[in-house]
Amino acid sequence: MKGFDPKYRDFPDFILGVTREIWEGRGIGTLRSFYAPDIVVRSPASVVVGNERVIAATMATLAEFPDRELLGEDVIWCGSPEEGLLSSHRILSTATHAGDGAYGKASGKTVRYRIVADCHARDNRIDDEWIIRDQGAIVRQLGWEPADYARHLIDSEGGPDACVRPFAPDADRPGPYAGRGNDNPWGEKYADLLTRIMAADMAVVAAEYDRACRLEYAPGASGSSHAFATRFWMELRASFPSAVFAIDHQIGREDPLMPARAALRWSLRGRHDGWGRFGPPTGAKIYLMGFSHAEFGPWGLRREYVVYDEVAVWKQILLHTGGVADTARTAVAPPAHPADAD
Repeated sequence: MKGFDPKYRDFPDFILGVTREIWEGRGIGTLRSFYAPDIVVRSPASVVVGNERVIAATMATLAEFPDRELLGEDVIWCGSPEEGLLSSHRILSTATHAGDGAYGKASGKTVRYRIVADCHARDNRIDDEWIIRDQGAIVRQLGWEPADYARHLIDSEGGPDACVRPFAPDADRPGPYAGRGNDNPWGEKYADLLTRIMAADMAVVAAEYDRACRLEYAPGASGSSHAFATRFWMELRASFPSAVFAIDHQIGREDPLMPARAALRWSLRGRHDGWGRFGPPTGAKIYLMGFSHAEFGPWGLRREYVVYDEVAVWKQILLHTGGVADTARTAVAPPAHPADAD
């Protein structure tokens, strides 16, 4: 681990250790050393530049969810310490909504949801990031419908003309990482499966997924086997049938004591022109960023985890349709904090 603190035995240990120190250790100020001053953080909600904004967002999140824990389920990574390392870090987060904030008045409710963060690091510092939280799971557990919460965001951020625009490639800021992952065969295999699914070859699920596969999908949905996987991918793709699908980053790995695994960052770019997960087609321009992790076994894909931000999609739809009437929920003014340090 050339260039990294010797207390970290490898790159996953660095990613897990930094996350634990920031959140459970409440070492928020360490973001000034662990995150580059001009880091670019992209989420479906926005693009944020600079570690000071990340620090502010992290404090706001902990004020609203003071007991938040981030349990690192896996780190799928590529690269080298000399050239730079890219991690795809899958997290299971639990927290109690104990303070007023972006999600409204404190409700005392406990939430449980997944996050995936792709982080580029060199010389003991993270300098480029892509992150998705399962916002649909969060808001549902707090009593909102995702479309209602998207309306609230638009209103609390100043209305349709002034609100924060969800991420789109045209608004991106270049960072130091320009890689596309690695050429490990498990990454290639998973990329091929997802490409075929997005091309409407749904038969690939029965052919390539283990019949007893375990599936964890946004928004906070857990299930098993072929029918559950087929319905999830069908409903999502049917909402945007003409959208261009792209694999933006892929990693495959084989590690001791671990199954063969893969991590993909992918996107759909086009219009909401079909019936599916998001109701009647509206023609809204959509950019949907998604992350997927998969584990493989002797009978095919045995576990799959998929996250995307349902609220960010609804926000794009509502900005197009003008459906931004006030929500009946009681809420406070600050918008969501998309750039805290997951």
